[in-house]
Amino acid sequence: MSLQLKANKITWLGRAISLIATLPFYMSIYMKLRPSQEMSQGMAHLGLPEGILMTLAVLEILCLVLYAIPYTAVLGAILFTGYLGGAICTHLRVGDPVWIQLGIGVILWLGLFLREPRLRQILPFRC
Repeated sequence: MSLQLKANKITWLGRAISLIATLPFYMSIYMKLRPSQEMSQGMAHLGLPEGILMTLAVLEILCLVLYAIPYTAVLGAILFTGYLGGAICTHLRVGDPVWIQLGIGVILWLGLFLREPRLRQILPFRC
């Protein structure tokens, strides 16, 4: 198998993993833009006012767009990391598990690592 073909397969695998990692955010954005009783209860449980739902949705959309564009994907991943850090802190504060948020963060970076050859060159991991 040629080196170029292997690189293309790794890039496409990274794109697929990136897509899978962003799917929860599409659902989250939809739920924030169409608030329901469950969303209200969830926000109350976390101690957050419902008035920030639109702001959170806009932040998620911004992160998604930046992450999806190859030129700005690293910036999108960095912003997603910050967003997920806030989510982890919020959930830890009320005693909720944070495995999902941690897993999404790892998968976001794995997808980016596999689809971005320049990132593979500067990080110590080798494929």
